[in-house]
Amino acid sequence: MNKSNTPLLLTDEQMRTFITQGFLILNTDFSEQFHTQLEQTLNDVYEKEGNPGNNLLPRVREVQMIFDHPVITGALTSVLGPNYMLHAHRHGHYNAASQAGAWHKDSYWGYKRMRNHHPWWAMIMYFPQDTPVELGPTGVYPGSQNYEQRLFAQDDNKEEALASGKAGTFALIHYDIWHRSTPNLLGRPRYMLKFEFMRTEAPAAPSWDNEDSVWRRPAICNTPIAEHDTLWEETWNWLTGRLGSIAGTRQADSSELAELKDALLAGAEPAVLDAAYELARTGQQGVEILLEGLHHQNKPVSRNAAYGLSVSGEDAVAGLLAALDSPHKHTVVHAAFALGELRQHAAPALPKLAALVEHAERAVRQTAAEALALVATPIEPAVEGLIRALEDDDAQVRFTAGLALSRLGAAAESAVPQLAAALEDDNRYVRAHAAEALNYIGTDEAKDVLIAFLFRSRWCPTTTPDNAFYP
Repeated sequence: MNKSNTPLLLTDEQMRTFITQGFLILNTDFSEQFHTQLEQTLNDVYEKEGNPGNNLLPRVREVQMIFDHPVITGALTSVLGPNYMLHAHRHGHYNAASQAGAWHKDSYWGYKRMRNHHPWWAMIMYFPQDTPVELGPTGVYPGSQNYEQRLFAQDDNKEEALASGKAGTFALIHYDIWHRSTPNLLGRPRYMLKFEFMRTEAPAAPSWDNEDSVWRRPAICNTPIAEHDTLWEETWNWLTGRLGSIAGTRQADSSELAELKDALLAGAEPAVLDAAYELARTGQQGVEILLEGLHHQNKPVSRNAAYGLSVSGEDAVAGLLAALDSPHKHTVVHAAFALGELRQHAAPALPKLAALVEHAERAVRQTAAEALALVATPIEPAVEGLIRALEDDDAQVRFTAGLALSRLGAAAESAVPQLAAALEDDNRYVRAHAAEALNYIGTDEAKDVLIAFLFRSRWCPTTTPDNAFYP
């Protein structure tokens, strides 16, 4: 096994593939014995105790070695930055079904939120046993990570990519890619261990082994639904730390603007996304069309317009700020999302975003909480707003606030007392996110609260119904 702890960062070509196709297949150099033993442990746990769910990592301690491997740390660092978070939700998938599962995007622990084109989230899927096609590996649909709709048939497997291979195969996927389980035709146990990861910092520079600053397509660009050169270029630039890189970079005449507007309002989803990103390129004229789309009564039109506005730079801020007063919930949600993605450009909107954590609609409060941590300027009202969100009646708002505070680090120290209270919340993710926030805040006070909580909630991985006390 590779003895170095230095992350093996992805290459430019691998990053281009991830941006376009939404996934990479990775392999480590663990021994065959390691995977065999881990599979046997899983067999024992599942047979005697059932699925350990979120306790998968402490229950099967060898799994941590996987996520410490330089191939995995390097891939996650490349996509999510060096301070990425291993999320508290994890799941061991067991597939013995002879029928394919349904194509789907994962929810956020049972909840919905505005999905990101920028890779703020990713998943790792690990297969501990040899997983030939006949054993039912996970299938992903290349290039589908940016689509809300399933734009292919439920039984479409012509373009499906399979996470098939020897024991120790990993799939690194964009969180929002369409995926499914495929038929297990051999009748043997097939495990897939799924772990989620979150970026805690916006990119300031490339975090992979970057040599070329200019976007280029990968040598193999397999996106069977559509190609999105402007969206891909903007994502590449964003990952290199260039916020709003495509905003106002070209002129468009009235005829082209009219065509882009028609596509935005009435096109199929791939054409709508292309129109939204191209309008962002055209400066203030494009922003005006996107703002009209943002206020559209059709929610998908509004959502896709928000994606364009989220990469339109400072020109979009005034219109988005005004949209926060809309009587329509979806308009406010989409405007708050776009302002968050604009980060420091959206500083004038922060007081109003902070006020939205008191909004009557849960979805607005949740989106505002996430946006506060992304804009974060000025920091004091951002933290104050998130402290109020930690005390919300809705669990989703509370756990979003905890994740948001993780992104602020030591600047959120004034939230430590409220985070300490959140450690006793009834919701498992509110508790988990509060603990993560205390970890990322990292002050002495935060660490003391966190350590005391971890000792109180210590979970013993070897205590089972068959082994309650000894040895």
